[in-house]
Amino acid sequence: VQLVESGGGLVQAGGSLNVSCVASPDGSTVYDMGWYRQSPGKGREAVAISGWDGERIIYLDSVKGRFTISRDFTKKTVHLQMNSLKPEDAATYYCYAATAPSTWGQGIQVTGSS
Repeated sequence: VQLVESGGGLVQAGGSLNVSCVASPDGSTVYDMGWYRQSPGKGREAVAISGWDGERIIYLDSVKGRFTISRDFTKKTVHLQMNSLKPEDAATYYCYAATAPSTWGQGIQVTGSS
């Protein structure tokens, strides 16, 4: 499995952004998928994880009510809609798939602007 991310970019505080991740090649998507992020000098943290069936969803406490994760099983994509962005949301966001071993995307930058 390979994960290809898109979206991201520069956003002002309070703004919105959407990042997407496509899993390829075609095949089973019966695994958890989601997003992690990492800021300079900090460890990687789980932002939002969607269970393999799309039913179990876990959010980082600090993004609850602002971020929404969704999956399109037909297109093998996972999206993260980020609203009401805060300066502390600026980070490199990584798509994740709970394959064995785990698979990571290359990372996509979300940068805050003043």
